[in-house]
Amino acid sequence: MIRKITINGFKSIPEMTLELGRVNCFIGANGVGKSNILEAIGVLGAAANGVVDDEALLRRGVRPGLPRLYKSSFETERTPAHIAISASGINKQEYRISLLNPLENPEPAWAFKTEFLTDDGKNEIVSDGVRGKKNLDSTQGLAALKILELNKENKAFKLMRRLQNYAIYSPNTPALRGMVGDPQSREPVGLSGGRLAEAFAELRKDILDKDEDLLNSVFELVDWVVDIEATNAAGSLLSPSVARTQEVLKFTDRYMRKERNTLTASDASEGALYVLFTAILCLSPKSPRLFAIDNLDQALNPRLVTRLTSKLGEWLNLVNKKGRQILFTAHNPAVLDGLDLTDNEIRLFAVDRNSDGHTRVNRILLTDRLAALNNDYPLSRLWLMGSLGAIPNV
Repeated sequence: MIRKITINGFKSIPEMTLELGRVNCFIGANGVGKSNILEAIGVLGAAANGVVDDEALLRRGVRPGLPRLYKSSFETERTPAHIAISASGINKQEYRISLLNPLENPEPAWAFKTEFLTDDGKNEIVSDGVRGKKNLDSTQGLAALKILELNKENKAFKLMRRLQNYAIYSPNTPALRGMVGDPQSREPVGLSGGRLAEAFAELRKDILDKDEDLLNSVFELVDWVVDIEATNAAGSLLSPSVARTQEVLKFTDRYMRKERNTLTASDASEGALYVLFTAILCLSPKSPRLFAIDNLDQALNPRLVTRLTSKLGEWLNLVNKKGRQILFTAHNPAVLDGLDLTDNEIRLFAVDRNSDGHTRVNRILLTDRLAALNNDYPLSRLWLMGSLGAIPNV
């Protein structure tokens, strides 16, 4: 797993170090920089793949923008010359980069100022990247080529593959319903959820139909359904005016008459769609080993989002032989009540800004004091009471 992330000079983050676990929740007010943390890792993932440009960033779910909008720019401080980001694993493998692009005359691709890759803290695979090397393009990362020479069991190889495949998923209801196309149809479900029906069909065939308990653990979060399946023969269930994909989700409602108890994603509760989206990302063999969901809690009832959050660690454990990790942002306090903070691999981070506007992050540990408070109040209430920080000043 990736254990440490450092970020310098990126958007609202002049300097930050994160110690990640398996499940990582970021809470805080709107605009404090939670999504910026996810996007910084997306920039590092693009660099690990060899090129940092708009196409590479969009593929990872990073919002496009001018180079001057990516760099930290505070009223009282000098704009940094470069953005520096690094990731290291539990076995001291590390990848770090610094990137350059002129603010006023930006190039399509960012240039690598420095690039460093090691597999154990001692064996340097790349020490300075393309800097100072003749006949090498400064916009092309060297580490992406070097790892092709490594054994697939090499720790640096695994770290780079994890970063290369990283993506930020941001589901939206029209895409989940199949009414609009997904701008990035990344495996397994599309960055916006446009492949929901196809991905669920694959998950049922490969995983859920072979494990009844696991199937029930998904279905129990959608208590009005008897069954959910994907079909390409849903013509009678959809109005001709409704846009549809080739595969369509079909929900069987336990309360309706049998002759009229089937619904498609166009008619079903949007909460059910968001639950399936998250379950697919946690359980599908095609999901990245490191991924993020921006606004996990949108469209979900507070009690449902608590139960869904509690499932994340359970679902990831089932496929965690290869150390799958999730990072997600949330605003609904009920999310916190689904986090088991006694598990060191489930981590809660409070994000805010200081008086200079710098994004700061603080891991919320279950100290004796917090545990005592938690005996009287759920974490959701403690957050609203101000005991955890990261409360908007409005």
